[in-house]
Amino acid sequence: MSDREGIYQAVIKETKAAGATLVAVSKQRSQDQIMELYNWGQRDFGENRDAELVEKYHALPKDIRWHFIGHLQRNKVKNIAPFVTLIHAVDSLRLLREIDKQAKAFDRTIPTLLQFHIAEEESKYGLDLQGAKELLQAVKKEPLSHARIAGVMGMATYTDNDEQIAGEFVSLSDAFGLLQRQVFFDDEHFKEISMGMSGDYPIALEHGSTLVRVGSLLFN
Repeated sequence: MSDREGIYQAVIKETKAAGATLVAVSKQRSQDQIMELYNWGQRDFGENRDAELVEKYHALPKDIRWHFIGHLQRNKVKNIAPFVTLIHAVDSLRLLREIDKQAKAFDRTIPTLLQFHIAEEESKYGLDLQGAKELLQAVKKEPLSHARIAGVMGMATYTDNDEQIAGEFVSLSDAFGLLQRQVFFDDEHFKEISMGMSGDYPIALEHGSTLVRVGSLLFN
């Protein structure tokens, strides 16, 4: 077993033990690099550019579950709607409506996650709790037909302060719990918390993450 495969096996073991799913972030990685992980058993991969995702979808095995993990522009939704497994970063009602429209056009149901702004950096996208509630009120008045809200997503501050990272992950878990109790109490599909990357995924798993997005640790 190579060093890289050993790292992969350790990460996948830790993730599975926590009842979570490992999404291998394959953006800017070659098809050969992706196939290496695929041959070790990995099936969930994450991309953040629609053109790169479409190219890889057509070139690689069709049992791969493709996650869109970046900031998605509304005019790009149609490019990934035919096949995407999960869209992680929905931060506006307009984007959610476009996903619903394109999912209907391709006769699919597309699961999505509401992105929350939990980090200190202003550059990160995302909703606050009030914004999420307003979005959900609008959805209640005009329900979705082909997009499904399946949970929440967030990115912690890029810092070495584990206590700060943990606090930010707790805030996302708390937001998930609140929405689950108040809005999605009878919806079995609302179950995902996407948080944690290469540098902080163990902390995320401790605080209830169900999807960790790990890239550099697996590919470098």
